[in-house]
Amino acid sequence: MRVAPLVDGAIAGAVGSAALNVVGYLDIAVRARPASSTAEETIRRLAGAAHVDLGPEDRAATRRSGLGPVLGYATGVAAGAAFGLLAARRRIPLPLAAGLLGGGVMATTDGSITALGVSNPRTWRPKDWVADIIPHLAYGMATAATWNRLRSPSRRGR
Repeated sequence: MRVAPLVDGAIAGAVGSAALNVVGYLDIAVRARPASSTAEETIRRLAGAAHVDLGPEDRAATRRSGLGPVLGYATGVAAGAAFGLLAARRRIPLPLAAGLLGGGVMATTDGSITALGVSNPRTWRPKDWVADIIPHLAYGMATAATWNRLRSPSRRGR
């Protein structure tokens, strides 16, 4: 196995994660809505399921607020790395790659929060879906575009 596609994919996933966060924070600023607590609650549920003590509540809350975004970046980087392995030997058109990446990360995230009982997407309103879809599309576009940029023409076929 060649390592370069894995590393390039991970880098692309990190760029995509940054794009997702920028779009999400712009949404918070433009609509003057509060930040979501979904990431922190996901960490709370994961820590509970794994029997990991995050400490006294004041420290646990701070740890959850730090670990929530780290989990998001880890998901984005892992998805980018997986895409790198998938796309290493084939050319995937940018719109298809963006859709696969954005949709895949969104399905993974929404599936996780559903399984953990953090939220139930079946109860979301249309504006909630839009607020979820747009940042994930930004993730997909940024990740796919970065992947294409990192893969020089001589490496794209490998």
